Amino acid sequence: MTPTPLKPLVALVLAACALAPAGAQTPARPRIGLVLGGGGARGAAHIGVLQVLDALRVPVDCVAGTSMGALVSGAYVSGVGPERMLARLARVDWRDLFEDNPSHAETNYRERTLQRSYYPGLEFGVTGRGLRFAHGVVGGQKIKLFLNTLVGADRGERAIESLPLPLSLVATDIGTGEKVVFRSGQLSTAMRASMSVPALLSPVRYQGRNLVDGGLVDNLPVDEVRTHCSADVVIAVDVGSPLSRPQDVDSIVAVTGQMINILAERNSVDSRALLRASDIYIRPDLKGITSADFYKFREGAASGRNATLAQADRLRQYAVPEEQYAAWARRLQVDYQAPPLVDEVQIVGLRHVNAQAVARHLNVPLGQPLDTVRLERGLGRIYGDGDFEQVDYEVLPHDGRATVRILLTEKPWGPDYLRFGVNLEAASKETNVALRAAYHRKWVNALGAEWLSGAQVGDSSNVFTDFYQPLDPRQRVFVEPFAGLERNRFGVFQNDQRIADYIVRQRRVQVNVGTNIGVLGQARLGWRWRKVDTSVETGSPTLPNGQVTLRGWQAILDLDQTDRAFYPTRGWSANVTYFRNNGLDYSTLSSDLRAIKSWDPYVVNVRYSYLNSWGSRLPIAEAGGLGGILNLSGYVRNQILAGDLRFVGVRGEKIIGHMPLGLSGDLRVGLSLEFGRARKRFTETALEGWQQAAALYLGGETPLGPIYFGYGYAKGGRSSLYLFLGLP
Repeated sequence: MTPTPLKPLVALVLAACALAPAGAQTPARPRIGLVLGGGGARGAAHIGVLQVLDALRVPVDCVAGTSMGALVSGAYVSGVGPERMLARLARVDWRDLFEDNPSHAETNYRERTLQRSYYPGLEFGVTGRGLRFAHGVVGGQKIKLFLNTLVGADRGERAIESLPLPLSLVATDIGTGEKVVFRSGQLSTAMRASMSVPALLSPVRYQGRNLVDGGLVDNLPVDEVRTHCSADVVIAVDVGSPLSRPQDVDSIVAVTGQMINILAERNSVDSRALLRASDIYIRPDLKGITSADFYKFREGAASGRNATLAQADRLRQYAVPEEQYAAWARRLQVDYQAPPLVDEVQIVGLRHVNAQAVARHLNVPLGQPLDTVRLERGLGRIYGDGDFEQVDYEVLPHDGRATVRILLTEKPWGPDYLRFGVNLEAASKETNVALRAAYHRKWVNALGAEWLSGAQVGDSSNVFTDFYQPLDPRQRVFVEPFAGLERNRFGVFQNDQRIADYIVRQRRVQVNVGTNIGVLGQARLGWRWRKVDTSVETGSPTLPNGQVTLRGWQAILDLDQTDRAFYPTRGWSANVTYFRNNGLDYSTLSSDLRAIKSWDPYVVNVRYSYLNSWGSRLPIAEAGGLGGILNLSGYVRNQILAGDLRFVGVRGEKIIGHMPLGLSGDLRVGLSLEFGRARKRFTETALEGWQQAAALYLGGETPLGPIYFGYGYAKGGRSSLYLFLGLP
């Protein structure tokens, strides 16, 4: 559906007005209440309704809204006209808005590391009341910041009672089922509470209540404008979602959505029964637009305009002269002054987290105008530390200056967590499965110490404990001891035949001292001790058996500026590791470099990896590997083990789909070209020179981690099908 141009709309309205009888008496204007109902993305139709009311010069005396209707109502009464509203929505990245976490590049190093091994969505809090979980799929972090800037809260908190028109925003107390109506208080908080769809968006905690979407109790709040401002005439705009067909209610998500729609429709029926003959009921034709189709906001607005134009004859009787309407409209206009000068930054709401650990992310110079973009970037980094359910702010103006107050809500299910991860990797010649779990205690002390202990069972098993101890409140320097036991199996291949299976058991202890380089990554220097026991499980003992002790100094530089943990669309990463073993007189240097660039919907990913060793021959436990999907495809994982490796890979991908709103990730089809060379080989000793390989795959980043399904082919006729799901 194409939007109706506004200039022809105005001309049509003026022409209609010109046909009105001259000299007609203008009766006393009735009080008009505007009601904007809930319906998710379908609520964009409200903007089109406002455009027509503006063109017809129909003023309103009070407004009530629910859910998306609360967003449009709050923005409108705070001075954001329909044209500015549309322009603002056009700049929104809706997928990013519904993803709470900042870009992977803006998350701190330890959180990034955790996301590669454990599912962020399976974070169970260990509390005195048992296991607890997050309150919603989406915490609403970025949504709240968007609402702040939409209504101008970044220049001073907007109070509902101070707005030029009476405004009522409806929410639901999920604990009691009661209707909660905001007629005062912070505007952006009321808007956020009213649109908290249960199970999708976390509730808003307000004055001891947990508030969710008002559509559960009053999706079309007609009674509110009757009682709150004694409206003589109600203009009610109903954008509620129709019920799904029974055959389409076939999943947990679909059942949840249907339950919400049933409740909303039931109370909407009651609200429609309150409408009188003199009231105006507008029901836009929103066929083809669901409650999640936020990208269709222009089509929604056009439907709202068309539905309101169909009621133009009835609405015209409430029009006022141009001068009178201009005076009314001026009441809604906001004088957008320069941002206030900041003279103080306060951090409130902390229970366990150290204030200095929060302050390290903020860049709010005192005596300078508030830079909202810079502030929100810092708030994103604070949220990316993983300690908070909500990170917000308020601006308190005084005497031409302002105090910026950072409002923090620590996770009520923290700071003790259980974490889980799954790994499934299958190829034509082998399958590997692993399940892992860990206990994670954060803020062991005031400096932010963390204790992480876990285990993995499967083809590769381990148990470990790690203690991370910052040495200053801003966590610039740290010490990190680690101890673990591991058991791994690897195959020995010659001439593409598996001739043996080896078991490697090892005990490992290491202590690192390091520095956090902002959100770039870490640099570490440490001592490492490993006791390795290698034995043949099946086949010919072509490699050394027995025990060996590996100890020495290591230096690691690990930087990551990619935008996602897996399947990034932009950024770069670099890992360089050096190890010196004095006892066995050898050294190793390894690196893994990646660069990613996108031209929507295409993504190019380039990778170069390197391993070399000097001195005596490497123990097999220190060897690097080639083989597996996207690492010399066509070969089995780590089919080529060697002490000197080079690898170059170039991947081209096309994004062909996205996860639903609130779930990060996308679906891609890709082609990979790969080149690898191995020297000082332990396996496949006959392979000389550079090996070429290619892979065609379907994959993407999903809530279950990255997934690949592909076919790899390597020089010499080697080929394999691959399936990978989970976390590496």
